Amino acid sequence: MNTGQTVFSQLLEYFPYYEFSKCVKRYDGEYKVKSFSCLDQFIAMAFAQLTLRESLRDIETCLRAMQSKLYHVGLRGKVSRNTLANANTQRDWRIYADFALVLIATARRLYANEDFGVQLKKMVYALDSTTIDLCLSLFPWAKFRTHKAAVKMHTLLDLHGSIPSFVWITSGIIHDITIMDLLLIEAGAYYLFDRGYLDFSRLHRIHTSQAFFVTRTKRNFQFRRIYTHHVKKSYGVQCDQTVELTGFYSVQHYPDRLRRIRFFDKETKKHLTFLTNNFSLAAITIARLFKSRWKIEQFFKWMKQHLHIKAFYGTSENAVKTQIWIAISIYVLVAIIKKRLKIEASLYTILQILSVSLFEKNPILQVLVDDNHEFDKEQTCIQLNLFE
Repeated sequence: MNTGQTVFSQLLEYFPYYEFSKCVKRYDGEYKVKSFSCLDQFIAMAFAQLTLRESLRDIETCLRAMQSKLYHVGLRGKVSRNTLANANTQRDWRIYADFALVLIATARRLYANEDFGVQLKKMVYALDSTTIDLCLSLFPWAKFRTHKAAVKMHTLLDLHGSIPSFVWITSGIIHDITIMDLLLIEAGAYYLFDRGYLDFSRLHRIHTSQAFFVTRTKRNFQFRRIYTHHVKKSYGVQCDQTVELTGFYSVQHYPDRLRRIRFFDKETKKHLTFLTNNFSLAAITIARLFKSRWKIEQFFKWMKQHLHIKAFYGTSENAVKTQIWIAISIYVLVAIIKKRLKIEASLYTILQILSVSLFEKNPILQVLVDDNHEFDKEQTCIQLNLFE
């Protein structure tokens, strides 16, 4: 048995402290702070995420119960719920957003060659958002409906490893389509959108940036067929056409030709019509590309099920964004550890093990790869394994 470090302190060995300190200095995060640094705040919130603590009082009670084991983790004093609440409210959430982006850059390099179901070496991204419902009386800054509040987490997901490459958190009233204006388009990359993002002026910006998009058409889509390509209907592809837009405004926003593919999904028994500016890939590959967009739905469902982002420890905008960004950091940090330690277990299994073993003094690799964890296999199939 390892009589030295706890699993929690071994976990934090993969934490890039220097990069974190740069993020803190960038926003003067510790200006006039005498105790309870930004790192202390992050560690306390990381503990809350990994063990799914329900409230600030819950965090305080559990950390004080483990006071003798907190020194090697980095927490030198007692954690007070008031101190943590004030830190979440007052310290700039951009500290944790920038740090999450540092972890994301590392994770994307590690998962660059990860298979996502389509044999394509180019970068493939899926853009979507998820809505987190809130109480309007407690979160008046996040007004969504007349009697309802919400925040949206807009995410551009790198499908190679299901790592978020871009995240933007807004109030629920912000329309999804406006987030497309914030994207930095990569030449040669593929962007997958649901039809809620169908805006021809924004799609044309992707086209002129020498990138590709795949989306679905709406019922009132107006077009003129230019050419019909040969297809193999045994694969489910019903037609493959070169078209141009005929709508008065749409043709002004997108004057170039497009490719329209009609596909029958045998699993769902649905007819789907795709629109893309890529004319080189096979029609069935385009259909499979769009099907892989489902990974972003899995990502949102996984985050809501296994991390604490549906209920918040504070009601201010800064506290909400801080909690979400730290949750994303934990997700990516565990993904990095999984890849570097070459652990075969799913991310769900790893988090479940960590939640009950953070303060055990065993080697982290031994804890995470123990054969006794095989009982999780049937359950993890239900829990959407992103990293298998």
